Amino acid sequence: MTAQPLDVQPTPLALLLLGRESDPNSERGVECPGDLPAPSDPGLVERARAAKEKLGERVFVLGHHYQRDEVIEFADVTGDSFKLARDAAARPEAEYIVFCGVHFMAESADILTSSAQQVVLPDLAAGCSMADMATAEQVAECWDVLTEAGVADVTVPVSYMNSSADIKSFTGRHGGTICTSSNARRALEWAFAQGEPGRESEDRSDRADRRNKVLFLPDQHLGRNTAVRDMGMSLEDCVVYNPHKPGGGLTAQQLQDAKMILWRGHCSVHGRFSLESVNDVRARIPGVNVLVHPECKHEVVSAADQVGSTEHIIKTLEDAPAGSKWALGTELNLVRRLANRHAAEGKEVVFLDRTVCFCSTMNRIDLPHLVWALESLADGKVVNRIQVDDETEKFAKLALERMLALP
Repeated sequence: MTAQPLDVQPTPLALLLLGRESDPNSERGVECPGDLPAPSDPGLVERARAAKEKLGERVFVLGHHYQRDEVIEFADVTGDSFKLARDAAARPEAEYIVFCGVHFMAESADILTSSAQQVVLPDLAAGCSMADMATAEQVAECWDVLTEAGVADVTVPVSYMNSSADIKSFTGRHGGTICTSSNARRALEWAFAQGEPGRESEDRSDRADRRNKVLFLPDQHLGRNTAVRDMGMSLEDCVVYNPHKPGGGLTAQQLQDAKMILWRGHCSVHGRFSLESVNDVRARIPGVNVLVHPECKHEVVSAADQVGSTEHIIKTLEDAPAGSKWALGTELNLVRRLANRHAAEGKEVVFLDRTVCFCSTMNRIDLPHLVWALESLADGKVVNRIQVDDETEKFAKLALERMLALP
């Protein structure tokens, strides 16, 4: 159930994206396209504070970097999805984990926390389009295709953190690992070193002759950029498996020749940036540094000055010299926050594209939904609990533990 008994309804998302309800009197410091409005009701702020104070240490609120400011204000910690899940696991005294993010993030938190903790997602409709691009049934069919092509036994699945618990479980069950955008190269290096299951003791040169492969799920861009930009592979080493085509749209020979089998998935935010965006911002702002997330398309990453994870982007801006100019290719809530944070230092921070690019599903977690979740918990009612079944959790956790063991 996601409806909430509040006096004020959440602002319609379409209006938020168009910026039509922005407060013209607000003092934001830096203007970006599509500014979100101030909290719809100042009373909600007090209600959130009161509920959080009543719950005390029984509740731990996690806020993803892409959340709106009105939600981040109540987060005990902020970070990317994996950092937040680990932070939750490090707080065993917290009975309730309120995850202000999207569904797959809350699943990861449930996997990594104890059975005594309950993970709550303020709005169950806060999903992830990328994670939804790979279902358990589709991935199982893909593995059958790889088996028929004779390559499944030399293929190691590597799944991005931005995937469902079902896909993480598939990965763990088939000897693979999870990765984040910051450790994707280490994960791929580990995967290519595995060889056939059960034959780890064989000489490495013999294993190399068997042309180990990786099935990378579900973001093709992160997989391609890591393989080509960071590991020196060629674009010809990569093929894209399309789950909506028979056999993934690939021949057995293409699968046998490939090193990277990329799932046809992408981030709806980062995938919008184009080479034209990069050229346009360079023309408009002489001397600008273009910094983008590795979920962007290969041509965007190739044209950028720097590429890195969300945490890398934040740190780069912190370390940047005063007066420097930056165009960021990532989610707009974060860009706005960084622009405001560093304006006093004389750093110019702009959004890479002229088009508004909020993460629409992430923005479903707003102050009214957060208030509803907190007040419900304070009244003894657990709402929107996220639970991963034991069998799925077992293998998903195994895949996550393999990632944690990476050097």
